[in-house]
Amino acid sequence: MNKTITLVSPYAPPSVQDGSTAAPRAKNSKGIRLGVLDNSKGNADHLLGMIVDAVRAAAPIASVVSLRKGNVALGAPKAILEKLAQETDFVITAMAD
Repeated sequence: MNKTITLVSPYAPPSVQDGSTAAPRAKNSKGIRLGVLDNSKGNADHLLGMIVDAVRAAAPIASVVSLRKGNVALGAPKAILEKLAQETDFVITAMAD
């Protein structure tokens, strides 16, 4: 009896686009401007709240901008992404149930 086992690796190398660079961020002496993107899944707000509390304990936070997507199955609307890009230095997002 010949049995075959197929292994699938979930690792995928990051995609790199030619000429793409991250937007420069201004340094704020009062701390980082933290963005939170809630994907609207159940309990994501609780998980993100715990993460924000942990970041606050580890680093100075100047402000937190917390936004929520309207639909878990769709990407964030352009207006949400633009607000996060303009008003934050880092964005945290998470899924939960």
